[in-house]
Amino acid sequence: MDLHTGLRGEKEMTVTQSDLASFAGNIGAETLSTHCVVLLMEMAARQAIAGHIPKGKITLGTHIDIRHFAAAPIGSRVRAVARLIALEGRKLHFYVAAYDEFEKLAEGENEQIIVSPNAFLEKLQHKADKQM
Repeated sequence: MDLHTGLRGEKEMTVTQSDLASFAGNIGAETLSTHCVVLLMEMAARQAIAGHIPKGKITLGTHIDIRHFAAAPIGSRVRAVARLIALEGRKLHFYVAAYDEFEKLAEGENEQIIVSPNAFLEKLQHKADKQM
């Protein structure tokens, strides 16, 4: 495992109709939704550690704490950046931020945990089986 603080990642998107807060039910809010900003930040964090986590492992988001400062309209190019700032066993802590062409839109911290996908999916299947 070649994980170390300072690893950086980026992810970009163009805001579409389905990314708007109004699409998710916040009628009149024709701006990039906070949940899409969060997803973009988590994707940037995963990009930062791509190729650095043990083979056969994945990460799952376990905590996010952000402030959303500014809006981005449909058609905007938005870029999220992530930097690995701390390692705590299987927990990874990232500084995350998102920008459009004009300003910082949001920033905060994201925590992810390294897991075995097989063990995770077995637990998930156990829950699904109990629902039936």
